[in-house]
Amino acid sequence: MLLWSTRSKAAVWTVAGVIGFAVYLLPMAVIIMASFAGQWNEALPSNFTLYHYTQSVQGDSASQLFASLVTGALASLFALVIGAWAALALRGVGRTWARLLTPVFFIPSAVPSVSVGLGLLVAFSQPPVLLNGTIAIVLIAHFVLISAFTFGNVSAGLERLSPDFEQVAESLGARPSYRLRHVTLPLMMPYLLAAFSLSFALSMGELGATVMVYPPGWVTMPVGIFSLTDRGDVFQGAALTMLLVLVTLFVLVAVSKVPTKAAAQR
Repeated sequence: MLLWSTRSKAAVWTVAGVIGFAVYLLPMAVIIMASFAGQWNEALPSNFTLYHYTQSVQGDSASQLFASLVTGALASLFALVIGAWAALALRGVGRTWARLLTPVFFIPSAVPSVSVGLGLLVAFSQPPVLLNGTIAIVLIAHFVLISAFTFGNVSAGLERLSPDFEQVAESLGARPSYRLRHVTLPLMMPYLLAAFSLSFALSMGELGATVMVYPPGWVTMPVGIFSLTDRGDVFQGAALTMLLVLVTLFVLVAVSKVPTKAAAQR
């Protein structure tokens, strides 16, 4: 319902502000304060220190950051390739088949991540395919969980893509492979990068499936944060959480600059 009066608009914005503060800003502020806290015995923390952050970039924490970055990048790239291929394939089979097959690609997003982890653990813990205790099973788990979002982003981009450019290239004698490399994919680049960014962010924060399948030598940051807080080391867990947020934001901002540079070159 549209709101026209100044009072009603002010009331809506006030309620939205209170909800946003309570749900997002306040928890984030608590995490930030805890990451710098040396003690927290009163309403506010005390003895602020950078010790937790210095510990977050060395030893096991540094290894966890590396594992998260590699897992997120590889799983997102694989999901991008498969998702883009599936979206392009469905584009050429007609609307009827596309409507029937599209929901199949969204099934992983409807399954709880813990169920995905359990399923992979049971499926690949015995020959002939034995992946339990390897990095590959972690990558597969992340791929399964983020593939639906990648496919959805690429499909939405293809829906907005005008066929005129491809038809002009076809009329000039361009082969399908040439049209794909030089026409379709360049036009789809903003959507491909958006799909990669979303997949990477989801992978960096994934815990449910990872905690069930990760091998001892490949601990991601969410698993490390969970382990720290489970042992009561909340301050170190808060510092790792902020590091995870900052690294993820840095990668997303870096990726967001690519379409602008590509557009400028064209």
